[in-house]
Amino acid sequence: MEQQYREMGNRIKVRRKELRIKQTELAEALNISNNHMSSIETGKQKPSLDIFVEICKHLDVTPDYLLLGAMYPYNIPQDILDKLRLCSQPDIELARDFIELLVKRNNKID
Repeated sequence: MEQQYREMGNRIKVRRKELRIKQTELAEALNISNNHMSSIETGKQKPSLDIFVEICKHLDVTPDYLLLGAMYPYNIPQDILDKLRLCSQPDIELARDFIELLVKRNNKID
């Protein structure tokens, strides 16, 4: 179980960095100490349910992503997800590469 909390904490950290949010900024937004936020990210402490929900909101991720590593963004139509399940692994990797290019392009625009 401790390993799962370390993995969850790492996903929080990685996502926070993807969004260019400093640990202190996230801690402040959650109204917790930076030490507590650091302990959550390292898996040393478990977030309360309220804090967990707020982390999901601030990082714009689903609870599934933080708990299990499966990220399903809110705005992807189900038919796209269903069609991806029918693709071969090389096609899925190609789709991932294409999406990464879109993300990089959108980050440059912002």
